Amino acid sequence: MNSLLQPKRGALEAEKNESPNLRLQSVTESFAGMIHGLKVDHLTDSVIQRSKRMILDSLGVGFLGTGTEVFQKVLQYSKIYSSNTSSTIWGRPDFQLPPTYAAFVNGVAVHSMDFDDTWHPATHPSGAVLPVLTALSEALPQTPMASGLDLLLAFNVGIEVQGRLLHFSKEAKDIPKRFHPPSVVGTLGSAAAASKFLGLSLTKCREALAIAVSHAGAPIANAATQTKPLHIGNAAKHGMEATFLAMMGLQGNKRILDLGSGFGAFFANYSPKDLPSLDSHIWLLDQQDVAFKSFPAHLATHWVADAAAAVRKHLVTSEGTLLPADHIERIVLRIPDVQYVNRPFPDSEHEARHSFQYVACAMLLDGSVTVPSFQSQGINRPQVRELLEKVVLEHPPDNLPSFNTLYCEISITLKDGTTFTERSDTFYGHWRKPLSQEDLQKKFRTNASKILCRDTVESLLKVVERLEDLEDCSMLTTLLKGPYAQEEASKLSGMVSFHRTTLPI
Repeated sequence: MNSLLQPKRGALEAEKNESPNLRLQSVTESFAGMIHGLKVDHLTDSVIQRSKRMILDSLGVGFLGTGTEVFQKVLQYSKIYSSNTSSTIWGRPDFQLPPTYAAFVNGVAVHSMDFDDTWHPATHPSGAVLPVLTALSEALPQTPMASGLDLLLAFNVGIEVQGRLLHFSKEAKDIPKRFHPPSVVGTLGSAAAASKFLGLSLTKCREALAIAVSHAGAPIANAATQTKPLHIGNAAKHGMEATFLAMMGLQGNKRILDLGSGFGAFFANYSPKDLPSLDSHIWLLDQQDVAFKSFPAHLATHWVADAAAAVRKHLVTSEGTLLPADHIERIVLRIPDVQYVNRPFPDSEHEARHSFQYVACAMLLDGSVTVPSFQSQGINRPQVRELLEKVVLEHPPDNLPSFNTLYCEISITLKDGTTFTERSDTFYGHWRKPLSQEDLQKKFRTNASKILCRDTVESLLKVVERLEDLEDCSMLTTLLKGPYAQEEASKLSGMVSFHRTTLPI
């Protein structure tokens, strides 16, 4: 891989003479211009802070995901590939893969439990981008050294591209029915991030996007299966592959983002527009935060859990015990009509993560929904099955299938006719009600500590917290290898060097 990257980076230095005022001829060109033209100075403090939260959360759920069955399967599949250049598999110090497959496996880990961040219009933005950059930071030649700011800039370019593309479609504002968004916009976000990190010219950025479109797309029908996490892994892998192919001179349609037969093929009402000039560019992440999940399931179920937690208080007796299930006559969930999250009797962890009914019953029975809630012994409890029989879904016409507007109302009717009703309009963790930094760090510690020792977890927290000051971002990937003995992690943490300057706001 170094033989590919080294001469290209040298050749790319000559291409820096391209005029920054080059007249953009299309929407696709405007995207290429943005990817090529955005600089570290364009990053704002709020974008940096929010993106660091996204990075920390993604690392934590990625570490946790390395213990899943689907991760083990794709890891075994990827072992058949070899390369002179290899990149870290998070939490596996003795095992590395070529960069594209490291990005694939780590991307699968991030989404393996549906525990990763969610944006609006709907997508999981980080998992398709962060694994690409951690893999490339090891594959790059050591000179010039990539800094933490270089990584943050490329990460945010990859996030920005995804958000801009989603805003070109009214269809994308609803919970998806046809394509899983991370497999579509995530692939182009991966290509954009890789292009920025590798320093591609404007022309090569455009070609990478064009090639990535032909790698994009996965049907929503594979939601609630072991295949769904592959959508994120493939987005990361395919975007990086598209970038490498563009570096090698492969060409695609120069107007790929303008055409209904191009990127528009993924959306029924695609209406692309030129991007604002760099001088007036406002990051979408500056305008809207992302949602961080408190338990690993489809985002729409978090409204259900919130409402169920509120109504459960009415079912607890004065002695502090929960009313027996046979006292409940009926459970009504008033939620949007989202068919792939309508699973009355899930029989696997992946189906349970995509079941309004199961999450409501788990919260009513246990008072919380956690990682173990989706294990087979939790799903198959007789009490759960008894409650599931009593759940009815209703779809009020004002409850639209959009993560920005949906609500959940739950009504519990007892055998004596008493009915209790509670409603959730915004759960804790939604972009309108974001997790505190303390709770986000607590989630990271809980997830990452399943794989890493305590000192390594704390070292990673420190590095991500000051990522914009990190002189060499390879220090991040060194810590990602884990697990380390505590004394080794402490030594690594002490070796991390930071810039003494601060970023201009």
